[in-house]
Amino acid sequence: MPQHKSAAKRARQTESRRARNRVHRSKMRTMMKRLRSTEDSTEARTMLNELKAMLDRLSAKNIIHQNKAANYKSQLDKHVNSL
Repeated sequence: MPQHKSAAKRARQTESRRARNRVHRSKMRTMMKRLRSTEDSTEARTMLNELKAMLDRLSAKNIIHQNKAANYKSQLDKHVNSL
């Protein structure tokens, strides 16, 4: 248990932010799984554009690291180009 008011507040903030970040990260992973499982090239391109925008937003909000977002985008580009 926190011994100070500020520590209790910090614990509350951390928990709410953790829950919010989990939602975003889960949505990102689901979108990546859908993109990797699709076979249609045109559909994959539209999904890729949406996913790239989402990765940029998440990296701007420090939910994922900027380099991790770049690595994901690169891997997904390769996948879509191979279709």
